[in-house]
Amino acid sequence: MRPTGKLHLGHWAGALENWVALQNEGGYSNYHLIADYHAITTNLDTSRIHEYSLEMVLDWLSAGIDPDHSPIFRQSQVKEHTELHLIFSMLITTARLERNPTLKEQVRDLELGPISYGYLGYPVLQAADILLYKGEVVPVGEDQLSHVEITREIARDFNRQYGDVFPEPAAKLTKFARLPGLDGKKMSKSLNNAIMLSDEPDEVKKKMKKAVTDPQKIRKGDPGRPDICLVFTYHKKFNASEEQEIRKGCESGQLGCVDCKMRAAERINAFLDPFRERRKLYENNPEKLESILKAGEEKAREVASKTMSDVHKAMKMG
Repeated sequence: MRPTGKLHLGHWAGALENWVALQNEGGYSNYHLIADYHAITTNLDTSRIHEYSLEMVLDWLSAGIDPDHSPIFRQSQVKEHTELHLIFSMLITTARLERNPTLKEQVRDLELGPISYGYLGYPVLQAADILLYKGEVVPVGEDQLSHVEITREIARDFNRQYGDVFPEPAAKLTKFARLPGLDGKKMSKSLNNAIMLSDEPDEVKKKMKKAVTDPQKIRKGDPGRPDICLVFTYHKKFNASEEQEIRKGCESGQLGCVDCKMRAAERINAFLDPFRERRKLYENNPEKLESILKAGEEKAREVASKTMSDVHKAMKMG
């Protein structure tokens, strides 16, 4: 993830949930990268990247990432990322990168003007991030599927040209790969429509009161359409045990929107309570966060160095 500050429920649904599941149940060795070089593709200001990196590490730890089993490290502190990125950039055309649908969406959504060479090559650096650790599974949101496909293409092209070094990684999505924001748009801190993983209970309730609902359900007693209601989407994600009860109450009109929102807020708060407990262990201890990063970076460098040795041998260079 790019270090742009605190994370929200959309980050959990789109990626973090997969990360924790793979760590605890999947039998995988996980590597978690703070993509600080990627962050400057859309914002050249680096003055707060370190601060944002620590905030993101804190959110990861509160979500259940165990740094003893899943190294956490900064991209900029493992120089092999940039070397492999350079090599991979020789294996893909600009025309292929310009067809990337995620790029087109971001340029539109962020209202970007002319983009930089580095921004165009974002998925090439991302391919280096993945393949440097010979990643086999990449837990991502649906908006990143096109980037994983580019990674697979680059791995095939390298192996075809120089010999088998890299696997072709598969993307792993959750059922809720994209959780909408409180206004129905993509959840984003910049749009002020997000529930943050670090929000306190009262803040969650306050935000949920503003969530959009079925426009045809104006008052209690009006029959609702839960399948088009944002709040019901949150119930499906965080209140599955009561999903059918909520559906019936909405469709019959017996459940009003205010009550429905508060029930969703209660379930979201219950979900976030373990996050809050884990956060307390680290939030006042920045030295601990720094030591976690340094330990993770040492582990990452060991793997990265071995991969680059394989690359150099295959290419008969270096």
